[in-house]
Amino acid sequence: MLRIPMVAILLAVGTLVSVAKEPADTNYDESKVPSYDLPDVLIDNAGKSVARDEWVRYRRAEVQRLFEDAVYGKTPDQKLAVRYEEIETDPKALDGRATRKQIAAFFGDEAYRLDILMYIPNKSDGPAAGFVGLNFNGNYTVHADPAIIERSTGKGRGTSASRWQVEKIIDQGYALATVHRDQVDPDNYQNDFTDGVHPLFYGEGQTKPEPTEWGAIGAWAWSLSRILDYLETNDQIDASKIAVIGHSRLGKAALWAGAQDARFAMVISNDSGCGGAALYRRCYGERIHHMIKPVGYWFCTNHQQYQKREQALPVDQHMLLALVAPRPLYVASATNDRWADPKGEYLAARHASPVYELFDKPALSQDNPPAPDKPIHTTIGYHLRTGDHNVTAYDWDQYLAFADRHWNSE
Repeated sequence: MLRIPMVAILLAVGTLVSVAKEPADTNYDESKVPSYDLPDVLIDNAGKSVARDEWVRYRRAEVQRLFEDAVYGKTPDQKLAVRYEEIETDPKALDGRATRKQIAAFFGDEAYRLDILMYIPNKSDGPAAGFVGLNFNGNYTVHADPAIIERSTGKGRGTSASRWQVEKIIDQGYALATVHRDQVDPDNYQNDFTDGVHPLFYGEGQTKPEPTEWGAIGAWAWSLSRILDYLETNDQIDASKIAVIGHSRLGKAALWAGAQDARFAMVISNDSGCGGAALYRRCYGERIHHMIKPVGYWFCTNHQQYQKREQALPVDQHMLLALVAPRPLYVASATNDRWADPKGEYLAARHASPVYELFDKPALSQDNPPAPDKPIHTTIGYHLRTGDHNVTAYDWDQYLAFADRHWNSE
């Protein structure tokens, strides 16, 4: 989620203090949510109702193309050559509980590199299922493990450990793989598409994506699929049971990755909000025009035309969530994270449910969100956690239980 604009105040003593200031037109009043009509995900572009066969045969692809054109941009079809190099491994990491691997993936002419950090549970009887996600501040921030290679981002070692709960994941028998977001596409509020993955796909003379080509969310989603490519080569991993997970803006990327790449067996959105799991048309909390000036590069430039015109969008986010069907989907919100519109996140999942029902999968049946800390676990999971915009041990408890439900009860 976007946490700017920021007002920087330089105090007389020379200390820089940043104070969050939300836009003046931010709406947090349910009575001011406009009336709206959601596009029917089961009505095709020709205005005809579709059933399961039509969804599989063409409607799903129609919906994905609408998101490519109007929201995230199209991901290039070009496949890059890749070489994996195991930089470091330790079969007795975390006091012997896990095997740590650090893998460098070199793409194209090998000038472009992604560094994958992995932990694999040693107690697994066979290949382990697992979770894949991008991190905000560098691989070495996800755990205090001193052996994680540091590519300094100015953050301290292990400073994001509470968001990753590595021991909890490992002790429950799951693997974890992560890459630093900024290796893929820097998220520095000045992104001009010159120092990430985009230039690898430019045509002759091209210097930036075309209006319906991918932005940063598309690039981050692309990298999540590239991590999965590597996991498919690792015989310690069951690549058929990999959940893609993301928080905030990286939750937007996780949803788009899961929508495009059906190899992800589960998709998890944590507080992803506007452009993620929340419905655009509610105009509650963060909106398109709040994002475009500081972080318009997250989306395709074609998305800009829908500022303050959410009703004109040919899609809404229930349709994005529907692209995950029939695979398990989890959407999580937090009570204090009104900027992310928790109710809008729930309603998007609720309105994705008809597509799950096409596949005879139990989804969400109640019209309103559950009470805080009362999770729902069907094929679509949802919880509203008490607290702030964050990823916590409580969230991970739900995701691990959800994975157990779908993968360990088979």
